[in-house]
Amino acid sequence: MNIARYARIENSPRPREIVLLKAFPCRWGRCTFCDYIHDNSEDENSINATNAEVLKKVTGCFGALQVINSGSCFEIPQTSLELIRETIEHLQIGQLYFEAHWSYRMRLQEMRDFFRVPIVFITGVETFDEPFRNRVLKKGMAFKDPAEVRQYFQSVCLMVGMQGQTREMIANDIRIALEYFDYVTINLFVDNTTPVKADPELQQWFRSEFLWLQKHPKVDILFENTDFGVGGELKQ
Repeated sequence: MNIARYARIENSPRPREIVLLKAFPCRWGRCTFCDYIHDNSEDENSINATNAEVLKKVTGCFGALQVINSGSCFEIPQTSLELIRETIEHLQIGQLYFEAHWSYRMRLQEMRDFFRVPIVFITGVETFDEPFRNRVLKKGMAFKDPAEVRQYFQSVCLMVGMQGQTREMIANDIRIALEYFDYVTINLFVDNTTPVKADPELQQWFRSEFLWLQKHPKVDILFENTDFGVGGELKQ
């Protein structure tokens, strides 16, 4: 697997370091568009060894660290979580960003108690269109309205430009995300090993219609899934 695991996000309203760690298999693991679960492992020693090497690269230069893995932060082994905590304490990092699936929403306080620093929790809602989110993308996220998601998560990821989406759906997703959440990451879908495919015409429309979002203080846009500097080609 040719994967970059450390980078600095400098051209963002929220400069931060970011690490892509290895973890146990994603508990949900059913999203139809995601093949990054192939980065997961059941070899705990190997996971911790990889993560230790990645965390050595963190400098604390921005005072903020985003930790991602191919799933949720709760699937990172305890030893690796302790290494993260040691890193932020040693470097006096005062802000963490973690990702978690909706199914972990009742456990977020556990991470806050463990790390004892402010944490921005991110969830990949992908779209607020319920049928597309759950029937097509198989996200496993049932909620009554965006306010319910905001009770738990301060930030969401949206996926844009997949076959089956519409312009109206995307415009509505962006409106909701900006209204309810502190931060938004918008990902243009990139074809991968899954059956889900990109819609180039829809992506081109997004690029022209929402170019202004590149300067929005709440928004990070990933035109490629490696634009944060981490990730890469998964080779099985």
